[in-house]
Amino acid sequence: MAVQLLLAAFLLGGGAATAQTPASRQTPLIWAFGDSLTAGYGLPPAQGFPVRLQAALRRVGIRATVRNGGIAGDTSAQGRARLAWGLRGLGRKPDLVLVELGANDMLRGLPPSATERNLDLILRELKRRDIPVLFVGMRAAPNLGAAYRRSFESLYPRLARRHAVPLYPFFLDGVAGNQALFQADGRHPNARGVEVIVRRILPTVRKALPDR
Repeated sequence: MAVQLLLAAFLLGGGAATAQTPASRQTPLIWAFGDSLTAGYGLPPAQGFPVRLQAALRRVGIRATVRNGGIAGDTSAQGRARLAWGLRGLGRKPDLVLVELGANDMLRGLPPSATERNLDLILRELKRRDIPVLFVGMRAAPNLGAAYRRSFESLYPRLARRHAVPLYPFFLDGVAGNQALFQADGRHPNARGVEVIVRRILPTVRKALPDR
């Protein structure tokens, strides 16, 4: 039966190109690759960032699927280590990857140079696979000192320029500093906070998503 269907598709016009048509009409696939912030730590899945971003995209007419690639506690090194098998697990090449890593490096006081090296390798691998990226930045906690903060925060725009990828400067933009938008731990956005994040990042995601 499969052979007959393939033959019929060939005869109906287009040969091998016709067989590829369904793939070109697939729903755009976005992979939110990050840590607890993209994973939706402490929230029901329906209130987490991937689901809320998908809903927001569909409200503006983009029928994208957003897959959750966030793992709570991941550093940039752990993200780099799981990048390849995470991509394989998607089942097909994503149309866009949101790379949101580095917050846990910062919270542990890891050297920004190591964070930059790991993120550089992640971006290099995605470029090698010809996968579009939206790079998402993070800010350092004030208690780490001015020197650490400058070193950490500067790595994101530097890498974005190096790899010619769009940068959303701060994942928690509009949420940081407002405790009413955080869970009791003071680190992870609550449902209201996620909605603020999604609303602010949505235009950048739309712009970064390739035309189909």
